[in-house]
Amino acid sequence: MVPSFTTSLTVAQRRFLLFVAHLGLAAFSNWLAFLLRFDEDIPAQQWELFASMLPLLLTIRALTFYPFRLYDGLWRYMSLWDVRDLALSIGASSLIFAGVVRLGLGIRAYPSSIFVIDALLLLCLFAGLRAFPRLLREPGWMETGLKRVLIVGAGDAGAMIVREMRNNRSYGYQPIGFIDDNPAKVGHRIHGVKVLGNRADLPQVIAESRPDVVLVAMPSAASGTIRAVVKALEPFHLPIQTLPTLRDLLQCRVEVSQIRNLSIEDLLDRVPVDLDPEPLRALVRGARVLVTGAGGSIGSELCRQVARLSPAALVLLDRYENGLFAIANELAAAGHTFIAPVIGDITDVGQMNRLFAEHRPTLVFHAAAHKHVPLMEGSPCEAVLNNVGGTRIVAEAAHRHEVERFILISTDKAVNPVSVMGASKGVAELLVQKLARSSRTMFATVRFGNVLGSNGSVVPLFVEQIKAGGPVTITDPNMRRYFMLMAEAVHLVLHAAGLAKGGELFVLEMGEQIGVADMARNLIRLAGFVPDKDIALTYVGCRPGEKLVEELVAGHERVETTAVSKVLCVRPDPARDLSRLPALVARLEESAAEGSVVHVLSLLRSILPAYRSAVAPIVQESAHDSVGIGTEKPLPASVDIVTVSGPSPTGRPRRA
Repeated sequence: MVPSFTTSLTVAQRRFLLFVAHLGLAAFSNWLAFLLRFDEDIPAQQWELFASMLPLLLTIRALTFYPFRLYDGLWRYMSLWDVRDLALSIGASSLIFAGVVRLGLGIRAYPSSIFVIDALLLLCLFAGLRAFPRLLREPGWMETGLKRVLIVGAGDAGAMIVREMRNNRSYGYQPIGFIDDNPAKVGHRIHGVKVLGNRADLPQVIAESRPDVVLVAMPSAASGTIRAVVKALEPFHLPIQTLPTLRDLLQCRVEVSQIRNLSIEDLLDRVPVDLDPEPLRALVRGARVLVTGAGGSIGSELCRQVARLSPAALVLLDRYENGLFAIANELAAAGHTFIAPVIGDITDVGQMNRLFAEHRPTLVFHAAAHKHVPLMEGSPCEAVLNNVGGTRIVAEAAHRHEVERFILISTDKAVNPVSVMGASKGVAELLVQKLARSSRTMFATVRFGNVLGSNGSVVPLFVEQIKAGGPVTITDPNMRRYFMLMAEAVHLVLHAAGLAKGGELFVLEMGEQIGVADMARNLIRLAGFVPDKDIALTYVGCRPGEKLVEELVAGHERVETTAVSKVLCVRPDPARDLSRLPALVARLEESAAEGSVVHVLSLLRSILPAYRSAVAPIVQESAHDSVGIGTEKPLPASVDIVTVSGPSPTGRPRRA
């Protein structure tokens, strides 16, 4: 810091010193104007005019300085507004002085050019007086050890952050240059900092300028642009920092204190900032909402967002007490008094009927499910009992108790599934579609891909492996996935729920798929390490049930846009015959309850012809059993809503 004795003075003392300095500069400026006007040889008569008129000039100057508040601003933050005030005060006082001299005193010998020269000189002197402390505070004048910053993005945010860095050296940043892809900016300077080149010039610029950190100052840039910048910086062992996104900044000023480390969230597509919140309030306000799987990552985020929309009641259902306890306490601490946590199992039909009868929910979000693909490959019967049987039981309870709206949370793994988990969710989707055709309840499904930070997500695993020093294990170098931020995925789920009229299958538009290997490398880079040098990457091969590339829409499905950006409506094949679904699902659940893996896999294949199991070969059942949806072979008569009567010997519900 540059030492200054003025820091120990009071405001009144500093203002008095500034007042004296201004009068001194005004006198000096007037003398200098005479000196320039007469080429350094001032006649005696003009000397007399200068001396006699100077007290009047200083009095007028002093009286006009105060109305323009020239003593209130902080010099370290001098801006064009301060220069404007200086110019107005000097111009006003010069006009008043000229009027008094010419019209009031009738002195014609006073040179007219002096009025103009004096005003211009005084403006330069005043501006210089205020700019001098800022020059002393500029990095490189009297201080070393500042962090050299290369700024990517020479737009408004970049310009403001450079200005803040220069005004606040205590933050320890020294801007050394810009990188911008606009060729019109290359070579020009912004607040004295040169635009050194574009992204293609990064290797040369970094080699020559040797920055300590790279700051990405593009708050409105798309995630794809940010990923491209990170990719371009991959060869360099430099920390990458950024500013808040445009949606976070809103109308706030960009400040150095807002600089943060670049995170993996910055590399993902974001939900549009202009979504109208009113449909969500209209959907939830005053409603009695039930969220199954409330203790899970998606369920708990659903509870948070629903709670903020003022429901009449919010029932939190989960069979795992730890997660349920955490979210219930969190909402209670936030002042939400309408919370009702319930320990329960969605596969217990009696308990579900009692829960619906007691709480009378009007809106149900069914998020409870087994979702870990490798675990479900080893336990296909459990996947069916929970994901298929649980969905059926909760959906039938919603139909029976005339719930207004039922939303199933599904997954992209249900499309052309190769995993038991994906196939079980695909059957759950069909169950909801079947019920929607005959129920007064509006049944709908929302399907999306990987949610960043959710339980079982690959990103937390990578982070832990990086903390441990590696290696980071990747299944296949060509594996790609859709990723979305949890809060934004749930936000879109709520919007999709507001669009539901009955029978729809909504898909969240999740942007482009991202390579899992690229995600791992970016995480290593963001942690300050170099991939394959500081942290090794190891390829271990695909796990059972995994696809290299996930799909959000099947070939027989038709996609339509909706009134909500990023929410698409998928229209299933209307010719698809679902009349045989209840009987097939009944046999599927019975086989799962009996622990017959072979029959479970075969029945999943019968219901979903696109399903290809990686657990075990699917055996061909007898002619009576090998009936799938859409085939011509008749099935035994069955009702759409299948009733249950009590637990089987396995502890699971038994069908009547």
